[in-house]
Amino acid sequence: MIPIDTAPDTTAADTTAPDIRPWDRRALRITEEIVDRVEATDLDRPTPCSEWTLHKLLAHMIGQNHGFAAAAEGVRTERADWADREFGDDWAGAFRDSSARVARAFAREGVLDTEFWLPEVRGGQMFPARTAIGFHFVDYVVHGWDVAAAIGVPAAYEAELLDAVLPYVEEVPDGSNRLQPGSSFRPGLATGSTDRLDRILAMLGRSPRWPAEAGEPADAAAPLSGSAGPGEPGAGA
Repeated sequence: MIPIDTAPDTTAADTTAPDIRPWDRRALRITEEIVDRVEATDLDRPTPCSEWTLHKLLAHMIGQNHGFAAAAEGVRTERADWADREFGDDWAGAFRDSSARVARAFAREGVLDTEFWLPEVRGGQMFPARTAIGFHFVDYVVHGWDVAAAIGVPAAYEAELLDAVLPYVEEVPDGSNRLQPGSSFRPGLATGSTDRLDRILAMLGRSPRWPAEAGEPADAAAPLSGSAGPGEPGAGA
């Protein structure tokens, strides 16, 4: 999850903000399809998350889904509720279960009028549901790409989904805070790419050409991001 000091400083409810839950569910479905392609021999692969293997990343993603779900269900969660979850021999099933739970929790009637307690952000704080779901949306677009990059397949996010997540990405503070231990994102990278996903990844400090060296210009070669435009494979609701 977006860690302390890198989350947008947004604590007041914004009832005019769009309902991004359909796009969040779409990001989860695309990520499920990517995770389905992971083989047992892939679990020790490196990922764009510094020092994390694919096994560690998947355990983190599953745990975070359960944490967000509990928060959306009204639980005043503790850090243990967000901890990595081991998955045995069925990482795809465990991820789908966690994905289904968080989607159900976010879809609860009236949930957008509530607040979520997020113990990992700024030492623990209440956030409007729309803001917290925005955190989740950013996480799963980026982590879906992380998994895809680790196993060498495209992350086929359609242009409309990327347009929906971009405003939330732009609110993530960029500076020395991203150099702190445990930061999910590195300082932003320069890029001249017009590809939406390339730009989002670069803003969050990931090279679309990973495994290029961290900090290398993001437009130095052909991207591996594989974002989909309208009418291309992966596009659609």
